Amino acid sequence: MPDFSAGDLDAIWLTLKLASLTTVLLLLLATPLAWWLSRTGSSWRAPVSAVVTLPLVLPPTVLGFYLLVALGPHGPGGQFTQALGLGTLPFTFAGLLLGSMIYSLPFAVQPLQHAFESIGTRPMEVAATLRARPLDAFFSVALPLARPGFVTAAILSFAHTVGEFGVVLMIGGNIPQQTRVVSTQIYGHVEALEYTQAHWLAGGMVVFSFAVLLSLALLNRRSARVMP
Repeated sequence: MPDFSAGDLDAIWLTLKLASLTTVLLLLLATPLAWWLSRTGSSWRAPVSAVVTLPLVLPPTVLGFYLLVALGPHGPGGQFTQALGLGTLPFTFAGLLLGSMIYSLPFAVQPLQHAFESIGTRPMEVAATLRARPLDAFFSVALPLARPGFVTAAILSFAHTVGEFGVVLMIGGNIPQQTRVVSTQIYGHVEALEYTQAHWLAGGMVVFSFAVLLSLALLNRRSARVMP
């Protein structure tokens, strides 16, 4: 049986909490953004798409560093939150959540964008001929048809958040019960030469990652079968 310490269990719980909140908030944010990217002909489409995709190519420590500067006491974000009486976000769970959302944004937007693009314009045009308002057509036609994209976006966002390290360490630090997640807990075990504890957590991450990839493969296979 796994021999998890109290600190390990706290890190696991905090990781699940962070990944769940990040996934829910990202789906709410990414849905209108992905819809706009899939439909717009604006000249802003390419720059916005590039900004959304940026976390895929930036080193996590670079992204974490600039988030730390922007949200710090002298950064624009930090000055704004201080003016609201919220203090600063670095090294808090709220800051960790914000950093996770930014870092995992493309993993939510891209599957949804591809799902919306695959729908085409015909279903929405048919809904319009039936006098459905655009918002009604979006909820009754586009969202059900894009369901596989939502499942993929949710799985990828959750899994990517669970595996974060660089951004987490930069913006959240390694504070027990506040910002210490599984990845930083493994790092702490290795630093302390506690390899047995590190093995249990790292092995769990390997199993989790394999399960995510297997689930996505089965989902894509099923979607390919039901497509006309």
